[in-house]
This record gives sequence, structure tokens and C-alpha cells, in this order.
Amino acid sequence: MVTLIESPIFTKLWPDYRTEDERGEFVAWLAENPDAGDVVPGTKGIRKVGWKRKGWGKRGGVRMIYFSRQSAGLIWLLTIYAKSNREDIPAHILKALKEELIDDHNRTGIDRTGFEA
Repeated sequence: MVTLIESPIFTKLWPDYRTEDERGEFVAWLAENPDAGDVVPGTKGIRKVGWKRKGWGKRGGVRMIYFSRQSAGLIWLLTIYAKSNREDIPAHILKALKEELIDDHNRTGIDRTGFEA
């Protein structure tokens, strides 16, 4: 069993790009494929995976950014963005977001927005 934890940023941005049904599909897929996507250089394991949007063409897809700690059965969903709206997010920003979420989880033991897949 895998627990997925959404960052507040991911939760806020999701409806701008995807539906709730697609969230379920993505979560189930990611739980089965935690090593999917490419590791973002300089981030110590943060991954990005592309997800197409129907009817939006080649540059109309979105990138989901996440980090997994498979030994603990945890995946943190960090952020989501449209490929057409921005270039890659700098590694130092992604690392800071990851560390903040992990520290919060370790300190409180509470998942702000977590669910099991």
C-alpha cells in the first residue's frame, strides 16, 4: 500500500489542469509506477512525469512533479504545471519544497492531504 501526500500547491493547482476522475487515474497509476518519469537533475530524487490532456496537442500536456520514499510507502505530489505555460522549475526551488513537506510530515506525523492507493 502506498500513501500519496499532496502539497497545498498541488491541491490548489490540480483543478486548473485536470478533473477529479483524472486524479483517481493518475494516483492509481503513480502508486503502481513510483519510478515513472525522469529524475530532475540536482534534486536528489524528485521526478517529473508528463501527462497528456485530450485535445490540447503536443505542448498541451502537464507535468506532475513528485518525490517518493518507497521504503516508507510514501509519495509526495509536489506541484503540477502546463508545459506550455512555463519552463522547468529550478532544482533549488523543488528541493526546498520537498524538504518543507518532509519536515512537516516528520514533525507532525499528519498528512495534510493524504490518501491511500
